[in-house]
Amino acid sequence: MNNGAALLALTMGAYILGVWAKRKTGLGMLHPMLVAVPVIMAVLKLFHIPTQDYMQANRIITFMLGPCVVSLALVLYDNLSIIRKHMLPILTAVLVGCIVGVGSVWALGELLGLDRVFIASMEPKSITAPIAVELSSYNGGNVALTAASVVICGLSGAVLGPWILNVCRIGNPVARGVAIGSASHGIGTARALEEGALEGAVSGLCMALMGVATTFLLPLFNRIVGF
Repeated sequence: MNNGAALLALTMGAYILGVWAKRKTGLGMLHPMLVAVPVIMAVLKLFHIPTQDYMQANRIITFMLGPCVVSLALVLYDNLSIIRKHMLPILTAVLVGCIVGVGSVWALGELLGLDRVFIASMEPKSITAPIAVELSSYNGGNVALTAASVVICGLSGAVLGPWILNVCRIGNPVARGVAIGSASHGIGTARALEEGALEGAVSGLCMALMGVATTFLLPLFNRIVGF
């Protein structure tokens, strides 16, 4: 089983299985990754396959993440006129979301008496993994914990985000895109694209803006609170 082609097929097969399970059950909250990740972990554990070998075999998928993110510019361009009209609310929402996202982690960590490493690892949970990992490392966090928190945050937003927005009766596509993209980065943006092109475009923009805002504001916030 320790074969590059087989491990690549494992990833694709597990995700297809997740898509099939979602369509078969009709559960909108059953994200394909909730099926794919446990399946992949079980196979790696069963056949004693090192994580490094798995990552190496799937490097083509990792490489394609970059072009996939860049391709969001096409959707953004198609909806540029609408986005321009709402740019001020979008920027305001991202700024507030960044402050609340970072501040809530710090406040809850201090309230529960968590150590500095744990808090620093969780602070950048709402931004895309490459930026989050670098920020965590710079602030003295645990990179592995940061990566896990980013995935959990993304999945939570993709699974629960649309449901929460529906419960709150938020139907405006721009508002839905801002909420999902600001909170759950790439995984959430993929879910937003399922709702519509405008939701996906706004979500992708907010994902990028959230990364930039957090990069600048996180060190400043930690300095202000003396963390």
